[in-house]
Amino acid sequence: MWNEGWRDKIWSDLAKEWDVIIIGGGITGAGVLREATRLGLSVLLLEQSDFAWGTSSRSSKLVHGGLRYLKEGQIRLTRDSVHEREHLLRDAPGLVEPIDFLLATYDGESPGRLVYSAGLTLYDLLALRWSHRYYSAQDFKLMAGQLSQEGLEGGFRYGDAQTDDARLVLRVLREAVAEGATALNYVRAEELLQENTGEISGVRVHDLVSDRTAEVWGKVIINATGAWADRLRQIAGKGTRLRPLRGSHLVFPAWRLPAAQAITFLHPIDQRPIFVLPWEEVTLVGTTDEDFQDSLDSEPRISGEEVAYLMAAVEARYPSLNITLDDVLSTFAGVRPVISSGKTDPSKESRDHLIWTDNGLITVTGGKLTTFRLIAHEVLEQVKQQIPDLPEIDAEAPILDRADTRQMPGGGPLDERTVRRVMGRYGSEAGALLEAARPGELEPVPGTNILWAELRWAARAEGVMHLDDLLLRRVRLGLVAERGGMRHLERIRAICQQELGWEDVRWEAEVARYNQLWNRNYSLPARDTIPDWRGLLMNAQVAPAVVVRELHDGRTRKGMRFTTAMLLLISAGLFAFWLGRSRAKGAQRA
Repeated sequence: MWNEGWRDKIWSDLAKEWDVIIIGGGITGAGVLREATRLGLSVLLLEQSDFAWGTSSRSSKLVHGGLRYLKEGQIRLTRDSVHEREHLLRDAPGLVEPIDFLLATYDGESPGRLVYSAGLTLYDLLALRWSHRYYSAQDFKLMAGQLSQEGLEGGFRYGDAQTDDARLVLRVLREAVAEGATALNYVRAEELLQENTGEISGVRVHDLVSDRTAEVWGKVIINATGAWADRLRQIAGKGTRLRPLRGSHLVFPAWRLPAAQAITFLHPIDQRPIFVLPWEEVTLVGTTDEDFQDSLDSEPRISGEEVAYLMAAVEARYPSLNITLDDVLSTFAGVRPVISSGKTDPSKESRDHLIWTDNGLITVTGGKLTTFRLIAHEVLEQVKQQIPDLPEIDAEAPILDRADTRQMPGGGPLDERTVRRVMGRYGSEAGALLEAARPGELEPVPGTNILWAELRWAARAEGVMHLDDLLLRRVRLGLVAERGGMRHLERIRAICQQELGWEDVRWEAEVARYNQLWNRNYSLPARDTIPDWRGLLMNAQVAPAVVVRELHDGRTRKGMRFTTAMLLLISAGLFAFWLGRSRAKGAQRA
């Protein structure tokens, strides 16, 4: 699978007619590929960059229901998300793992304890489990470590989940390919082709690796290009519907910004939720929500203003740590494909997805990482209009194949936690990965939990075309290792160059390309472009007078009371339903 000669073999097969052609290799396209393959369809997926290159490798790494969406009244989205979160926790251990969140509340902030309690009650009832609890300031301090105690009223603990987003995409893709699907990266859709009826049923594509073109035909064409969806629709002569939003993150060494569990609080400047999240032996701080004004062809990067905004949050809530820019390990930014509704505040735009058809072209965009399987099922319901004899979708099938632990080599040096991690990221291929390891390659890269063997496997079998594919998406050294892992390049070369089949000239060119990319897009911007975040915080000391007036004027109080009442009412109804169902099950067992 994706080994030597794989691209040429796929290219030679493109001429056949496909049932479904999917354009876009992020989590949405991967999910549609997986579910369509389960229905016995012949499916081709084409990605113009690398698999998971876009939003799907630059998310906040959370598999969650979106607690804040309850405030906007998006209860269905939250319900679907928490249900899918529970399914992923069940079906993808080691890849999707539970994580506790601490929600800190400070004096004078709004919403307060009552609203949070109502929201978390509803959040848990939607998931049919109880995970939250309130703690006093004294007890919360014991869990929150270095978090500022000034004005701390207390806080909640509740449960959610996290993942390695790029590895989730890769596992979904590779399970589909193992069952007969076809997926090809670095192939751009340049023209949509129509039949005599005017319906779009083909694509002219350009292989960016080998500089060749082909026409590909199918019964159904699906546009799953995320933030790029409008571009493909414009080729079809349609208007724009998206509002691309950039979300950026700072990455710190875990020892410098310790976080035993995730912590969320309101930013002291604008009251937006900010999180501090342990992930892959580092700590993430995010996220921002800004309109993305640059070309979608350019790789997104954090701005100086966003750096200052996130540093202000760290400074305000972790003052004793004296965190500076020198402590930042890396940065990353992604562009969210959000459906535009014309709202002034980007954070108030809906995170739900939309599906529509233009002259036979099915476009799906928006949505959340967590609900990719549900989105795929909705897309396939649309496909039924063009392929009426489509089999029924099995909504109860596991999201991912259950990995067989009997395939793992026994008696190895790996501890239980590492075995679980490898099984989660590689599924049924975990055993082959470990068997391919050379002496010393089952040790982790220093300062990380990434095995050297993962680099060999990615280079050998996972469709790596460039060094950044390897270090930013197949493994995450570009985010979690100092200077993007560049101090390990000699050993990486010893492991990977032969597996990749690159001559010395190609290797050196790839190193130069990666070095330039990392410095431009994954490190801090020029220091003179980063505003003084301490000054921003000082100005925010004056701003609370305005904020407090806004939060406590009659209209806002009325709105908050209404929101709280609605959350409590819905929570009560769900609790009654949950209690009745539990009693019914108990009666059946009796």
